[in-house]
Amino acid sequence: MQSDCRRLLRQFGLLYGNILLGESILVVIPTLNEEAHIWDVLRSLSSDPLAPDMRIVVADGGSTDRTQGLVQQFAQSAPAVRLLRNPQRLQSAGVNLAARLFGGGCRFLVRIDAHASYPPDYVSQLVAAQQQTGANSVVVSMKAVGQAPLQVAIAEAQNSVYGTGGSAHRTASVGRWVEHGHHALFCMDDFLAVGGYNEALSHNEDAELDMRLSRSGRRLYLAALTIQYYPRDRLDRLWRQYFNFGRGRARTALMHRQAPNARRWLVILLLPALALALLTPAYPLAALPLALWTAIILAFAGRWSSRHGMFHGVTAAVAGAIMQLAWSAGFHAQLLVSLPATLLSKSDAVPPSQAQ
Repeated sequence: MQSDCRRLLRQFGLLYGNILLGESILVVIPTLNEEAHIWDVLRSLSSDPLAPDMRIVVADGGSTDRTQGLVQQFAQSAPAVRLLRNPQRLQSAGVNLAARLFGGGCRFLVRIDAHASYPPDYVSQLVAAQQQTGANSVVVSMKAVGQAPLQVAIAEAQNSVYGTGGSAHRTASVGRWVEHGHHALFCMDDFLAVGGYNEALSHNEDAELDMRLSRSGRRLYLAALTIQYYPRDRLDRLWRQYFNFGRGRARTALMHRQAPNARRWLVILLLPALALALLTPAYPLAALPLALWTAIILAFAGRWSSRHGMFHGVTAAVAGAIMQLAWSAGFHAQLLVSLPATLLSKSDAVPPSQAQ
């Protein structure tokens, strides 16, 4: 793969600088307390064949650990690395700010998440995929990996259909056109043309941007690349993460007046379906959704337990259940907050035919 990547890069003149000479790739790494990973990420980027063409900006949202100090230390021997303070703290705001301040003259914008590890020559392979396909955005697959036992079990759930519902970028690592994937590379002009990330969103900003890219006629290509993502290492943090994911998806759906697909409806309806169990004393069939969901949890717990042991199997199944229920709860919580205002603004709108 690496040799093929280099051959493609040479074919398009990228390695000897006649196209990308002069820091023509802006790499942005949003961070917040990433001391455990930031050094390895920067070292990986610096070993890439296209490293001479990169401006690497770490947009830090106010880390209280050693993240900022490690970035400054690394920058002493790597002048292309810059530390940028991100006062809004959100990843979306950090990437946008870096693009505004450092994106001039850059052809590509590459987003790197610090809480992950990357294959060798990652940026080179992204650029090669873009040059081969002409995509406006290149996205990649993501595989969760754990280090401690609980994190390993959470990763198992996140890599399964049970935990992700079959998202393309969580189940496949093949080259094809998609509507959404884990963000990797943008053509800078396209990123800026659609307005970059929506800084009002703390979560789901990636899917919302992909929606605007697609609606504007721009195409997203899922490259045959997989990054390794380190999931939350505690169940309470996992709950908060997926609760916020659900909130973000609800805001995006309302913002763009787009109904969720069938896969998401299964999770959206989970919380109301489970609430029916409260009516079981009067209506015994009301317990059916809870019984079916419990059966699914037990089935996956049994499957994983037979492979990896009881602790792993039960923990992975519980983690998946937390992800589903938290996402559904977050979605409905956001609806309760946003839907009345959305309906009011829609009813007050003047139809085009009545506009002066």
